Amino acid sequence: MFGRFKKTEPVQPATARALVCPPLTGVPAGLISLAKTAGTSLEKAGVPQGLRAAVYLVVDRSWSMRGYFADGSVQGLADQALGLAVNLDDDGTVPLVLFDSQPYPIVDISLDRYQGVVADQHQLHGGAPTMGGTQYAIAMKAVIEHYRNSGAADPALVVFQTDGAPQDADTTRLQLAQASKLPIFWSFVGFGPDEVDFLKQLDRLPGRVVDNASYFHAGSRPRNLPDSVLYDGITGEFGRWLTAARAKGVLPR
Repeated sequence: MFGRFKKTEPVQPATARALVCPPLTGVPAGLISLAKTAGTSLEKAGVPQGLRAAVYLVVDRSWSMRGYFADGSVQGLADQALGLAVNLDDDGTVPLVLFDSQPYPIVDISLDRYQGVVADQHQLHGGAPTMGGTQYAIAMKAVIEHYRNSGAADPALVVFQTDGAPQDADTTRLQLAQASKLPIFWSFVGFGPDEVDFLKQLDRLPGRVVDNASYFHAGSRPRNLPDSVLYDGITGEFGRWLTAARAKGVLPR
């Protein structure tokens, strides 16, 4: 299940790459348990063994997220995303997409360079004083552009984290509907004490070619949530989407 990963240079803006699926080995000790737990959740979700998929992580950098950056919750989610990538991705890297009122340069989190990457990127962009608003659509467009530029033939699983509704709700709805034609599944993860009603709306959004999104609420203390529960929430609808996407011609049969 685990694969050989490419050694990467220090974190820099992510470059487009084709998914070539080498076997994965050499997983860091700190990620082995996460990778195994993620694999179990993927199996439970009906994801075919050996499926290749690009894993993306989108993180809300709005002002209300400052506590989750400070307490390590966002870095923890990045580690968990790498656990998924060990099972699905070609080289064990996860493009990290930070957003608030603007998009930020995408960087790769890799198996050999992941500890502290979220904090480093957050500080690089000015830390808490520069945290802005919440606009989902700009982050979604950044993911779609990166995916298309990669030339990937395999689908993508996007872990999209936020703690509140966006200021560009109409644009986000339109973006998700248009993206339903693409081989990209959006797994929305909510942080915070209350569920995000807007994410529930996206999960039920009409007018899509195929249901290309799910929503899981991780609560106000996501660091205390068992990894298995988080992974079940992220992957729960991914297997069904793969089947439906093939039936609709979004993915090859």
